[in-house]
Amino acid sequence: MNKRTLLAATVAMALTVNLSGCIVAVDKGGWDYQTNSDWEKTQEKNRRHLEQVELGMALSQVRTIMGTADFNELHQNDGAQVQVLFYRTHRSHGDGKTSKDECTPIVLTDGIVTGWGDTAYQKAVQL
Repeated sequence: MNKRTLLAATVAMALTVNLSGCIVAVDKGGWDYQTNSDWEKTQEKNRRHLEQVELGMALSQVRTIMGTADFNELHQNDGAQVQVLFYRTHRSHGDGKTSKDECTPIVLTDGIVTGWGDTAYQKAVQL
């Protein structure tokens, strides 16, 4: 094998290894680099399902729509039982672990949805 053929084979192999599992899509605005990973699919699914959650829904309805939460908190606030379910919806850190700041919280008071998102969570945990 001559040097050019060896070099071409090496470059082709390196590109194959580096791009496996990745999708590069061309849109009107340019290139879009995406990886094909479970956490991205989970985030997308959770964002889609979150659109179906409504104020006044019961905990059982939320779990039917959203599935198992990534994190779950429960506490008392002025005699009411406040439960917060956290679902991963975005990425903040590239560490491969899900943290609460990468989740959207759904707040339930006495088993009923009273809000979701950071503002609802901050109001719910004020003691």
